Amino acid sequence: MSYDIERYLNIRSAYGASFGPDGEQLAFLMDTTGTGQVWTLEEPQSWPEQRTFYDERVTFASWSPERPELIFGMDEGGNERAQLFRLETETGEIENLTAKPDAKHRWGGWSHDGDRFAFASNRRDESVFDIYVQGREETGDDATLVYEGDGWLSLSGWSPDDSRVLVSQAYSNFDQDLYVLDLEAEEPELEHLTPHEGDVRYQSASWAPDGEGIYLVTDEGDADTLYLAYLDVESQEFDPVVDGDGWNVDGIALDDETGRFVYSRNVEGYTDLTVGEFDADDPTAFETFPEPDLPGGISGGVSFDPDAERFALSTSGDAVNTNVFVVDVKTGESEQWTNAPTAGIPRETFDESDLVHVESFDGLEVPGFLTLPSEDEMSASASNGGAPVIVDIHGGPESQRRPSFSSVKQYFLDRGYAYFEPNVRGSAGYGADYAALDDVEKRMDSVADIEACVEWLQDHPAIDSDQIIAKGGSYGGFMVLAALTEYPDLWAAGIDIVGIANFVTFLENTGDWRRELREAEYGSLAADREFLEEISPTNNIEHIEAPLFVLHGENDPRVPVGEAEQIAEKAEQQGVPVRKLIFEDEGHGFSKLENRIEAYSAIADFLDEHV
Repeated sequence: MSYDIERYLNIRSAYGASFGPDGEQLAFLMDTTGTGQVWTLEEPQSWPEQRTFYDERVTFASWSPERPELIFGMDEGGNERAQLFRLETETGEIENLTAKPDAKHRWGGWSHDGDRFAFASNRRDESVFDIYVQGREETGDDATLVYEGDGWLSLSGWSPDDSRVLVSQAYSNFDQDLYVLDLEAEEPELEHLTPHEGDVRYQSASWAPDGEGIYLVTDEGDADTLYLAYLDVESQEFDPVVDGDGWNVDGIALDDETGRFVYSRNVEGYTDLTVGEFDADDPTAFETFPEPDLPGGISGGVSFDPDAERFALSTSGDAVNTNVFVVDVKTGESEQWTNAPTAGIPRETFDESDLVHVESFDGLEVPGFLTLPSEDEMSASASNGGAPVIVDIHGGPESQRRPSFSSVKQYFLDRGYAYFEPNVRGSAGYGADYAALDDVEKRMDSVADIEACVEWLQDHPAIDSDQIIAKGGSYGGFMVLAALTEYPDLWAAGIDIVGIANFVTFLENTGDWRRELREAEYGSLAADREFLEEISPTNNIEHIEAPLFVLHGENDPRVPVGEAEQIAEKAEQQGVPVRKLIFEDEGHGFSKLENRIEAYSAIADFLDEHV
């Protein structure tokens, strides 16, 4: 039995868990109403209580460590200018704590006593982020600006005694710095912890229980992949703790009272969790506990309960929609707390992917995930003995496609399409060297990887070589447009979602706070304008042959909607079939259920017409 796209998009997800101060309640986000809202549970798989009721999506929820209240974030229309709100869980009262709708507010965590919280915001100057501290009952202008920044600042948590905060400054996705900000100083200044040369990553930083050191993941010392390290604050010396054995240690969640932790490795896209407890006398020594027994293969978003006896996290997989599980730290026993429904679609009908590797033009091995429809599903659409295939290219580009649940993918598999998700050069998860292979002047090598993947698919016995579709969002949208204009004879159709069409106009018009970070990856307008013009799909549009569907959000602050307007107009001038769909109440992607239904129904109709 086949199901329509509306049914698939009503498959729910539960994620973003946070334990309450008594350890009895769990807050989480779930998209039952069509957008992520705050819900709470008091026991596993009991009926949850909905706490927020907005049309807009809630982006996070963090419970106070001491009181029955939580803070959550929400923007408007996808504009990413998140405001912070306090929810009193006993009364249901909600208060806007920031009330600066023109500014972004990036959550920095509660103080341990629950009296204050910290955040970074660009309310003073749109292009930079400052550090603020605010009392739990203060609002708007009551926030104290404790440090004026000059770049992309974010917060990594309060010290155990609440006297200091950790501050991170990002120059690119592969170069950061860490600082300590002393909140008790008369004039707080940043203390630089990580002076370095070249690009070095310092990420997922957490205070050690004694407040004298920091655990973090880094590639300090010319490592290709991230490893877990301990940084002594006073001496600024690094001690390796765990090597990733050729794979990234993605991050660590640490309880700074007990020293209990969960760290994860990203092994070929799959999550490998380690649970343990650091030695109080030796910060690099630790005891490990049994590995959690979790379904799916992708897990994250760890939140310890107040005693660090348990932790909550979200887990997902190709055939496992996202739910929250609670794990016993010492035994590894897990219990599913949420039961996000699958809209009546049997879970056993979901298809799982296979990890494959494709040799590219220069011998580089490109990993990807290939999912084939079942024999019954394939019979509905197969021609020439094979299935049409959607090549779905991730954004970033410093991102990674992993085998997590996608209702859209399962819908197209149900319709008889195969699905291929490549992690071309430039993707995260495979080391710094791999991620740098598409930087600036090497940009088009990643598009050549797509050509190699398509040629591999054409030789696959389960694939119809004449029915190959390019699909991607954000930077993945650029990859779609570049693939259609560089290798026009390979494609039956293209689907560009919030994609970059011209790097020059994109960099000129993206949010001021993002430009420097994006220039570090793509090249700068000052030094690389000619090259950026040369590789922009709008300037190579005369080669396009495949029908093109362009979708975008009117309020997109990252890739402005003008990118969609210009590529649709120029492609139409070439005489190829073009469809354009712009959502007035969306930004960089489609968060509202009714818009997702309209978008993917239209995509399905478009493919029915042209494939």
